[in-house]
Order: sequence, then C-alpha cells, then structure tokens
Amino acid sequence: MTRPDELTFAPLGGVGEIGMNLSIYGLSKGNQRNWLAIDLGVSFGDEEHLPGIDLIMPDIRFLEKEKKNLVGLVLTHAHEDHFGAIIDLWPKLKCPIYATKFSAALFAAKLASERNPPKIPVTIVESGSRVDIGPFNVEFIPVAHSIPESHALALHTPLGIVLHTGDWKIDPTPLVGSPTDERRLRELGEQGVLALIGDSTNAVREGRSPSETEVGTNITALVKEAKGRVAVTTFASNVARIRAVANAAREAGREVVLVGRAMDRVVQVARETGHLKGVQNFRSVDYYGHFPPDKVLALCTGSQGEPRAALSRIANDDHPQVTLNKGDTVIFSSRTIPGNEKAVGGIINGLVNQGIEVITDRTNMVHVSGHPRRDELRDMISWVKPQLLIPVHGEALHLNEHAKLARACGVPKVMVIKNGDLVRLGPGDPAVIEQIPSGRLYKDGIILEDSKSRAVVERKKLGFAGAAFVAITMTEAGELADDPQVELLGIPEKNKAGEPIEEIVFDIVVTTVENLPKARRRDADAMAESVRRAVRAAINEQWGKKTVASVLVSVI
Repeated sequence: MTRPDELTFAPLGGVGEIGMNLSIYGLSKGNQRNWLAIDLGVSFGDEEHLPGIDLIMPDIRFLEKEKKNLVGLVLTHAHEDHFGAIIDLWPKLKCPIYATKFSAALFAAKLASERNPPKIPVTIVESGSRVDIGPFNVEFIPVAHSIPESHALALHTPLGIVLHTGDWKIDPTPLVGSPTDERRLRELGEQGVLALIGDSTNAVREGRSPSETEVGTNITALVKEAKGRVAVTTFASNVARIRAVANAAREAGREVVLVGRAMDRVVQVARETGHLKGVQNFRSVDYYGHFPPDKVLALCTGSQGEPRAALSRIANDDHPQVTLNKGDTVIFSSRTIPGNEKAVGGIINGLVNQGIEVITDRTNMVHVSGHPRRDELRDMISWVKPQLLIPVHGEALHLNEHAKLARACGVPKVMVIKNGDLVRLGPGDPAVIEQIPSGRLYKDGIILEDSKSRAVVERKKLGFAGAAFVAITMTEAGELADDPQVELLGIPEKNKAGEPIEEIVFDIVVTTVENLPKARRRDADAMAESVRRAVRAAINEQWGKKTVASVLVSVI
C-alpha cells in the first residue's frame, strides 16, 4: 500500500536546549521517503555535572538506519553548535555536505587541525543560489549573524515552501557579510510559506538587537582611552568583531597580536575568503613583547573561561609570551554562555585582583547578540506570513515565548515540539505523527558514548563520593593469607573524632571476612560482595556519603 505524499520535519537536537542543532526534513512520494539534514552541531560538557566530557552531540541512530535515504546535509553557518559534530558523526552517515565558501573553508581548516582526520568532501554553494538535493530544492538566503555567510534555508518542495531560519538577526550595518535579505524574504511571503522553523534564542527580550557597527564604535573609544596594554577576547568565529577590534587598534595606533590557535585559524580563513579585505596585517604572538604597552593590542581566545585558552593562561600568569600588569585593560567582547559563568567569573576576579581594568557588556556595549529580539521576530513573521510556525533553537521558556508572540501576530497555526517529534507539515493539518529516536552522545576522550554510559555514570559518583579499593588474598582453606590491602581515593583521611578512616575500613574488612561462614569464604564472589557492602556502610557511617567500593579476592 502506498503512502500519500507527505512533508515532515523533526528536530534531533537544538529544541528545549541551546546548542547541538540537528534538524531533518522528510519528503515522501509513494513508498519512497528521502531525508535532508540541516546542521550537525555540538554543545559543551559541564565539568560539574559531566566530568571528563568535552562535547555533547545528537544521537543519530535514526539517520544511520535511514542513511540510504539521506540525500544530504546542509550547513546554515559555521558555528560549533551547528557544525561541530560533523568530524565525529559524518563517517556514520557518509552523505553529501553542502555549504557556502566561508563555512566550507573553516570546516576544512578545522579538519586539517585534527589528528588522522577522515576525508569529508564538501560541495560549495553560492550565497543566494538554489541547489537541488534529492527531491528538495534548497535556497540559501543571506541573513545577518555573528559569523560570516549565515543563511536561512528555503526548502522548495511540491507540498510547499518551508523557511528554516538558522541563526539570524536584522542588522542593516553588520560590518562583515550581507544584511538579512528582507526583499527575498518578502517575496517568499508573497509566494506563500507553509512553515517557518525559527530561531527562539532571544524571544524573551523586547526591542531589537543593536548593530555590530555600534559595538565597533564603543570598542574604538575604549581602546583609545586605555593607557597600558589592551587585551580583547571574543568568539574567534566573530569576524565582524575581529574587524571592529582591528579598526579600533588602527585608530589608537596599536598593533594587533593574535593569541590563540582558534583565532589564527579563523583570521586566515576570513582573509582567504575576502571577509577581512582592507584590514591591516596582524602580528603573531612572538611579537607581543617587542611593542611598548601603549602600542599593542592582544586579540585573545578564552572568552568562555576555557582553562587551556589564551586568556585563562594570561590571567594565571602562565602564558609563555603574553603578560598583563596593573593598569592594563581587558575587554570581554562576548556573552557568557549559560554554564560558563563560574569559569568566566574566576578569570575576571583574578584579573581585577591584579589591578587590571576589566570591561564587560554589563557596563559597556562591547557585545551584541547575533539572534533576533521580539521586534525582529515580528518583522520576520510579517515578511514571511507563514501558515505554521515552529519555534526551535531555545530552551522551554524561549520556545513558549516565541510561540505566544507568533499567535499574537496572527500566525494561523503554532506548534511547540520537542526533540524526536516527527511533525507532518503537509498536506492537511500539521500534527506530531511519530516519535523517532533522539538523545545525546558524549565525547569521552576519543570515544563516543551514549548518555547512559557506565563510565559517565560512575565518574559522576566518583566525583561526589570518591572510591574505596580493597584487595584480599585467601587460602584454599578459606583463611586470610595476608593482611587485606585498603586504598581510599577522594575520601577524608579522618572522621569527626579524628580517627583514621582507612584504619576503620581495614578493621571492618578483617571482621567481615572472619565472621563469614567457612563455606561462604570459599566463594570469592560472595565474599567480595559481603565485604563491598560492609565497606560502603562503614564509610557512610564515618563520613555520611556512600562511596564507590571495589573488592578483589584472590585465592592462593
């Protein structure tokens, strides 16, 4: 039995959260259903809750199963939360990738920096053009954002047009790249847009996001006023901000020194793709110490408090080439990503304690968001006139505020969905018609684990309550052959009464073994379990926490 033609959409990441973006669109004709993926991004691990996990990626088991029907992966832009999972996950899919020149070049540079990277071909598409990918005709519509060559994607299908906005804002003067193409979006609205799948990041904020030009003017004034050395930290991918800092340095008679590999990489790609035309050459970090304090500006990575990034090392006086002193200035031209507040706050406090002036967006307009506020969302809706709006790219609050705004703007149908919801966009009334597998993958070192990984679960326990290791050697007659060996890791040395906990545990081990019946002592597994329980109970009594305990029994 053939199915009716059907256009579907499902988020596999990026809904109910910010980051880890992956959306898929399905187009069915009879028994054949083709899939188009948009973006394949990461979010970042939180040491407090996910110790040892650097990156979190969407679970792609559904696409793996459907890989023969996956016609392509299209990138809206080259931020990590939109393309950072490709190197790890593409080998499981091996589908064609489509991106514009800057995104493709930045991906190639990222790939080249990996050890033994896979060969991943990318088809370069012109901004503003249309390309056939399987049954989908995909149009790349320029939008302003905080990285060059960001695009909304218009999917032209026999069942209607879907506009997938990606990340965007309205900025008539973006410093780098094209402004959002209002004319083309209005034309699509006149043709009729079936569904708008839209960025919700700033849906709780009234008004409009200020322009990059305004930020550039403020940074120039601050750099001109600074007396000593100046360091500016920002997202390496924000080429418009790099241009603004370069302009500020030139106006103030300072040389720009690049500090951090990611900054070097982006600047090289931006120059190769023409996005830093007319900007002076920058100096390598080796030149930093050769300039007087009032003639140098360090452009640094580390705006999110990353412990190995340039600014963190500078703040800890641990950078081999760059130092800051009392009276110098550090400008945080960035927004702190939720979850990074503690790390960023630690760096700021460390700099302030050294007498360094720190400027952030709390006191000066030195950063603007790349996402639309409520008036911009209203504009997009009025231009596109969608029949259906689905908020994406946001946490629950953002999605619901975007939905309420859309209803107030008169959008006929609005749906708030979650990762894994497969939505029929057409024909007929939109509805969630199926749940497809979704979830998270953790990058643990060089290994990908699912979110239920034993290693991750156990590491959380170890971080909270340490571990106790016990080794017992028994004779075949069921007697202790030697004293048990006890090692406690991450457990206090003494209890409240000042008694050594390790000695208490040792005594408990000996007592437990001696009190076991002879038959049970000859069963190594049974004895190990009895001792493990006794050790956990003893440590809980002395400390108030249930530790991880491991017992090894050997028979000689």
